Amino acid sequence: MTSEEKVLAYVILVVGVGQEYRILEEVKKLSEVKDAHVVYGEYDIIARVEVDSIKKLENVIKSIRSIKGVLRSITLISST
Repeated sequence: MTSEEKVLAYVILVVGVGQEYRILEEVKKLSEVKDAHVVYGEYDIIARVEVDSIKKLENVIKSIRSIKGVLRSITLISST
């Protein structure tokens, strides 16, 4: 990966019952989150994250996971 390449990841969250929209708003406050939605089924929220390094992705994931009510996360890193 060159220094100019972006890291694109999709973060899928499982959250506490009834907390989806509050957590969605918290996730959307992060500047690296370019889009996020509540989804239905096994998972509750999906967020598209763009950063310029894996280290920055790690920091974003830590921020998301620290939001009260986030129970579990899955990160899918995509090639751009």
